[in-house]
Amino acid sequence: MLLIFPPQWTPVSPHYALPSLLGQLKANGYNAKAIDLNIDFYDNILSKKQLENAIETAKIQFEELKSQIVKIYSPNKKENDYTFKEKIIFYKYNYLKNYFNKNGARINSIPLLIDSAKQTFKTEDFYNPITLIKSLNVIDKGLEIVSLPYSPVRIQFDWLQNPFFKFNYENIKYFVFDKDTNIFLKYYESILDEILKDNPGFIAISINSSSQIVPGLTLTNLLKNKTNAHINIGGNFFGRIADEIKNHKEFFEDFADSISIEEGEGPILEVAKFHAGQIPIEQVANLMYLKEGLVIQNPKMKPIKLDEANIVNLDDYEFNKYFAPEVVLPFQTSRGCYWGKCSFCDQDFGQNFNIKNINKAICEFKQLKEKYNIDKFEFIDESVSPAYLKEFSEKLIQENAQISYFCDARLETGFTYDILKIGRQAGLKMVMWGLESGSDSVMELINKGIDLNKRFEILKASKDADIWNFAFIFFGFPTETVEDAKKTVKMLIDNKDIIHSYGRSVFTMGRHAKLAEEPSKYGITKIYPAEEEFSPNINFDSIGMNKEELKNILQYCIQECSNAYKNPLWMFLRYREWLFLYIDKYGKDYVSDYTVDLTKEK
Repeated sequence: MLLIFPPQWTPVSPHYALPSLLGQLKANGYNAKAIDLNIDFYDNILSKKQLENAIETAKIQFEELKSQIVKIYSPNKKENDYTFKEKIIFYKYNYLKNYFNKNGARINSIPLLIDSAKQTFKTEDFYNPITLIKSLNVIDKGLEIVSLPYSPVRIQFDWLQNPFFKFNYENIKYFVFDKDTNIFLKYYESILDEILKDNPGFIAISINSSSQIVPGLTLTNLLKNKTNAHINIGGNFFGRIADEIKNHKEFFEDFADSISIEEGEGPILEVAKFHAGQIPIEQVANLMYLKEGLVIQNPKMKPIKLDEANIVNLDDYEFNKYFAPEVVLPFQTSRGCYWGKCSFCDQDFGQNFNIKNINKAICEFKQLKEKYNIDKFEFIDESVSPAYLKEFSEKLIQENAQISYFCDARLETGFTYDILKIGRQAGLKMVMWGLESGSDSVMELINKGIDLNKRFEILKASKDADIWNFAFIFFGFPTETVEDAKKTVKMLIDNKDIIHSYGRSVFTMGRHAKLAEEPSKYGITKIYPAEEEFSPNINFDSIGMNKEELKNILQYCIQECSNAYKNPLWMFLRYREWLFLYIDKYGKDYVSDYTVDLTKEK
């Protein structure tokens, strides 16, 4: 059995899914292997040869596009008179024209710098802020260059951009099969034989994010046409749109033999039994597949608890490939959310809340440290409770586990200074708090279930305990006005002594969010029919800011906070793992006080 994690995902640490599934299979005696193609993909495309080839290819394409534009352009045509393909041609021509005009010969220097820049992230040079920021700029430019031949598609570490992409079946198929825009196709074709060298009979592809849709389905289609192996898709994404998949039986003809829905640690063992011929496909829980022209969904099984699951297996991982000098390993002490009532959230969809026994968790930390030399962890729990943190920290200290970690938490009054101080002594270096909004009316609709008046007391206690406070905020929640949004910005600025960093996002309504069940209660005036049936989100109109006001408030937040925080180092440490590594290396005060001199970073 072969498990594959495809692009596109931030390549700074292993994703949790495959090591967890591999752990179950290996512990139960099954012959299985995992491949992280995401990190291999980035390692492959960010090279001198690939960048030089991309520049040359894009220049040739630009000349070809000139002649195509002459043939298809007509002054009498309106935009909608052109075909979808022709619109992409115009976009690509203009993009390449502007890119080459703006960058000129400077782009030829990037291939010469790319290999050195890559090494920065994998050595102690990572911890030199000036070197790191310069190398990150080179990586950014390198990813721009390697994307040029595939415009309008553009890839970065943390997103895959395509202004023409829509979450409907025909559009997805177009970009999967279109060689002109599919940046992953050539890479896959070059490694397909290597992937299949052990002749696997069952291949599972883990698709957890919308950015993995085109690359993931490109891979499954190639494998389906190259091998007789059973091709299975698992992961978070398709479980969210399972009902829509039932209306597209052709999906199973084009891309996969089956789809695994929701939590996979239990079902993967039934999948293994099916692959071994021990049970029929009808007995594999949580499985969706095509049979006699009908899409069948088998009954769901009761998920196994974290205490029943085996420790993750990382035997197949090459840690030195990741864009970080040390692995920060995802770890779960709980699954689901113990609060589970926030109106905006559907992060815990398909999960059943349960908590890992503290003794088991600490035993696993010790095993991972001994076997893989890993002592830094990211708790991917939806939220760690005050009671669990206290008991867990006391046990870590007692066992002398000597790990460092960060986690998510709710701003509950149970997080006292004493508990947070014990947490810090046990290795807790950063907490990512759900601060959300500075508007009381918005917070009331969010239903966070916390004492709003005491949020900042908790942040101060955490700061005094020498823990870095990262605050999640968002704009665009239904009913939020410009005045409400400015209260959020003011909250950040007025409390920057205890809010060390923040992450800003724009609210999107997941199709399984609580407020989708009672839209009028939250000021939602219209929900649009699902034109993009594979989208995990729902489009809506609501009382509150319009799109232009939302766009302006985002710029306002950037400008005001940049002035207030004065180009802090943390703004350049884009990913939580990088920020955590710096805090762990230098301490909270160093990272908080370090101001980046932009004249030195160019």
